[in-house]
Amino acid sequence: MSELLVSGGRVLRPDLTVERADVLVDQSAGEILAVEAPGELSGDDELDASGGLVIPGLVNAHTHVTMTLLRGYADDKPLDAWLQEDIWPVEAELTPEDVRVGAELGLVEMVKSGTTALSDMYFHVDEIAAAVEEAGVRAVLGHTAVTVGKDDEGARADMQESLDVARELDGAADGRITTTFQPHSLTTVGEAYLREFVPEAVEAGLPMHLHANETTDEVDPIVEEHGVRPLEYADDVGLLGEDTFLAHCVHVDETEIGLLAETGTGAVHCPASNMKLASGMAPVQRLLDGGVTVGLGTDGAASNNDLDMFGEMRDAAMLGKLAADDASAVAAETVVQMATANGADLLGFDSGRIEAGANADLAVVDLETPHLTPAHDLVSHLAYAARGSDVRHTVCDGAVLLREREVQVFDEESVRERAETAAQELAVRAEQDDENA
Repeated sequence: MSELLVSGGRVLRPDLTVERADVLVDQSAGEILAVEAPGELSGDDELDASGGLVIPGLVNAHTHVTMTLLRGYADDKPLDAWLQEDIWPVEAELTPEDVRVGAELGLVEMVKSGTTALSDMYFHVDEIAAAVEEAGVRAVLGHTAVTVGKDDEGARADMQESLDVARELDGAADGRITTTFQPHSLTTVGEAYLREFVPEAVEAGLPMHLHANETTDEVDPIVEEHGVRPLEYADDVGLLGEDTFLAHCVHVDETEIGLLAETGTGAVHCPASNMKLASGMAPVQRLLDGGVTVGLGTDGAASNNDLDMFGEMRDAAMLGKLAADDASAVAAETVVQMATANGADLLGFDSGRIEAGANADLAVVDLETPHLTPAHDLVSHLAYAARGSDVRHTVCDGAVLLREREVQVFDEESVRERAETAAQELAVRAEQDDENA
């Protein structure tokens, strides 16, 4: 058994208190063995956490990791126009090789900023899975199915692929990969297909992940067609439940919040994307007060435009106060919990906390910087002042992925160069197709 000692720092405990302690990790089992007073533990390898804070690895509970290739490609548009005029046309040009290198770029970014787990929605999922396996992180993956704009054969094939991918990839990467069935949203997947395929997913025991209530354009058509709110409709077709988590939930009313809590359905808040696309302000404090588990996600880098969960925590806290018109809403402790334990709970990983028996997923934040001085309240610093670039070490499943800010799992320079080439060539193909249309 190889043991890793993370020593010399302070540790964020599950109750969000901070104490000086060392953390011992069983690298072969990928779990935390002990958290003890400084000097009481020893290991075969050591990470220096002096001057730092050891935190649970951050959980990006909703993203589209390959969209790093589209960072800055199309900005300053509302969601529907952005998707239909820019994003979907260029995504149609993506090759499996593009998806792979885009995923690698996003995973490098996440590892460098302390994220150890993610939930991803995309296609060419086998390529993303391969990148995740090499990166050493945990991930919930799935093929995102869309039926609008397709004939019946194409629509059914896409839904079937989402089921098949979820079955085939579950448990990959030595268990670090799990899967979800992924109808894209309630407005991009027809009712007949939901009623046919959702019961199959439930029978197969597959968790489900989809976009819901992101904009009013995802609410009004459901109300007009079905006479009920979107999440009431989602419940009627069998989508809600303890194994389902919904991205965004910006425009939810009290009935829908009650449904989420009653069914145990989780929500993932994506504040930066919601602000940039002017989608609205999710009622995060009301969701939490209503008993809903709320995680945090970056969404894709095309609508954020980064994958830094520290920035997402700050955005969540700030926007949550505006949405509630209450400076005490969505407090620092709350957003740290959303980015760690809550996200791990939604994704089904035994992570998000630093204590014996939990997954050895953690990061070390360097506190010896001007913007993290003085240290009145380190939880406050995590929410309001820390940056992804403050991360010194990242560990997932007991393996060191980032050591002294150096990525251990990829050749970072090579990934950046290949991603830059792929992104530029992708843009050229998309422009040529637009000219020929």
